[in-house]
Amino acid sequence: MTILQANRFSSLVGEIYDAAVDPALRSGALEQVSHFVGGCAATILSRDAARLSIEIHQHFGTESRFRQLYRDRYVEQDPLLDRHLAFAAGHAIGVTDIMPHADFVATSFYREWVEPQGAIDLATVALERSDARTTVLQVLRHRSRGTVDEAMRERMRLLAPHIQRSRIMGRQIRARSHTVDDLADVLDGLSTAICLLDADGRVVHANAACRQLFVDANLLAMVGDRIVVRNTQADKIFRGLFEVAADGETHPAGRRRIGLATSADGQHYLVQVLPLKRERSLPRDVAATVLLVQKAAMVPSLVPDAIAAAFRLTRSELRVLMAIVEVGGVPDIAAKLGIAETTVKTHLGRLFEKTGAGRQADLVKIAAGFTAPFVQRTSRDDDTM
Repeated sequence: MTILQANRFSSLVGEIYDAAVDPALRSGALEQVSHFVGGCAATILSRDAARLSIEIHQHFGTESRFRQLYRDRYVEQDPLLDRHLAFAAGHAIGVTDIMPHADFVATSFYREWVEPQGAIDLATVALERSDARTTVLQVLRHRSRGTVDEAMRERMRLLAPHIQRSRIMGRQIRARSHTVDDLADVLDGLSTAICLLDADGRVVHANAACRQLFVDANLLAMVGDRIVVRNTQADKIFRGLFEVAADGETHPAGRRRIGLATSADGQHYLVQVLPLKRERSLPRDVAATVLLVQKAAMVPSLVPDAIAAAFRLTRSELRVLMAIVEVGGVPDIAAKLGIAETTVKTHLGRLFEKTGAGRQADLVKIAAGFTAPFVQRTSRDDDTM
């Protein structure tokens, strides 16, 4: 290679890797690949191991009708496509490596597919090969350039590993992006409010349930990029939980990192703070703590049955437990259920005995553990434009 060719090669390799990050650049990069190796058209395609189908990933210089013809008819007549199974990965081959060019010109593949595109020859190089499929770069050679020569093979061989790595990088980037997007969708479908905070307590991400808490502003609100707790009792609980979480590495078996907070409108919420494992070298604005806030409310159908089965509760005991979650104190429970306070206390004692709880707040936490994690969507939620 001359210095000019070497510089062009270096620039092209950069374009190939840029295309891994920005899919909009892939077509242009493949065009430059085709020109650099001395081709007039280029295609990246895969052939499954069973030879039942092909997939065209990228293309340059071929009309759609010729791509369709290749899929439907001429893929089986391509003399190079399946020959890479006998060669090492990255080995570029031309037609004359397989057969005399005169014999190739006599084939219907040449007369009906290659020649009508203004080409006289073609070369391929394997990019990836597995038990499931083989992916190749196929380049057509224009009749004005003559048949595939050693210089074309060498340039394809040099570019092949870079194209292969670029494709792998592109898949990894897309997979990571999809994972983040899908995870956000999953988090938004949870009834538990989830908030990610950085090392300085700023909100990095909040799911839909958490954003709704901020809108309601009965327990939590957002001021700038920070969370504000709406009442003194809940604020004390939040501060204590964050202190325990921050001290978790020193005292891993210390105090509980879960609390029961009450909002301004009297609703009970389970609050939990979990520290994330993070390297000390990471920026401080990377998520460091997860805040979980779950409303202590019962799901009316399945969940009570699950609680009753788990702790062998009678129907009366289950009614009292649900009333504890919904209204709280013994007098209120008695009024709601229309029974004597002494009866409530009797059932309460049995609940403590069966569940191992020591306080009503502990019963609320146990019950909340049986709530459905996903938002129960109504038909209105499922309507689309």
